[in-house]
Amino acid sequence: MPQRIQVKVVPRASRNELLPQPDGSYVARVTAPPVEGEANHAVIRLLAEHFGVAPSRVRLVSGTTHRQKVFEIG
Repeated sequence: MPQRIQVKVVPRASRNELLPQPDGSYVARVTAPPVEGEANHAVIRLLAEHFGVAPSRVRLVSGTTHRQKVFEIG
C-alpha cells in the first residue's frame, strides 16, 4: 500500500537535502528554482533516493504550486 508523506519544499537552497521532522513530515531543500516544475522533480528524485525506490514510484498528490505538498511513495 502506498505511503503518503507531507513535505515542505524550500526551492533555491544552497544544496539538496531531505530533513525528517519530529511530526513525521519532511523538509526538502532543493537547489532547483520553482519554475516549470523543476523543484517538484528535484524533490521526487530526493524522495526516491531516500526511500530506495525508482522516481517513477513517487507521485505528487497535492500542492503542485505550493510549498506544502503531499507525495505518495509506493
